[in-house]
Amino acid sequence: MVETTNSSAPHIYEATTFSDLVDWGSQPDSLEGQSNSSGRLVFKGPNNQPESGIWVCTPGRWRLSIPRDEFCHFVAGRAVYRSDDGEVIEVEAGTVVLFRAGWTGECTVIETMRNIYMLA
Repeated sequence: MVETTNSSAPHIYEATTFSDLVDWGSQPDSLEGQSNSSGRLVFKGPNNQPESGIWVCTPGRWRLSIPRDEFCHFVAGRAVYRSDDGEVIEVEAGTVVLFRAGWTGECTVIETMRNIYMLA
């Protein structure tokens, strides 16, 4: 069950297994493989701030640049983020990361990951 418009607190039940996802297409700036993204938006405020939802991504590697602060709670899968400064962040179920606006690097998804996120 999804409730995003008629609730004072938009929500998704069973977010870790929720399967009514929308195909968001291929991951841009691909370096290796063909990662595909899908997800479900929970809420998007004025000027798209804040934005929160579920993001699922299949294996592959791509470049990325984070435009706004992004809080991520990874609930499934495995991935490695490498910043342009050389920092390595390995994520798996249970990992929480706050990517600050301007973070650049690349992501390698090893095992399909599921991320509950909020862009601020």
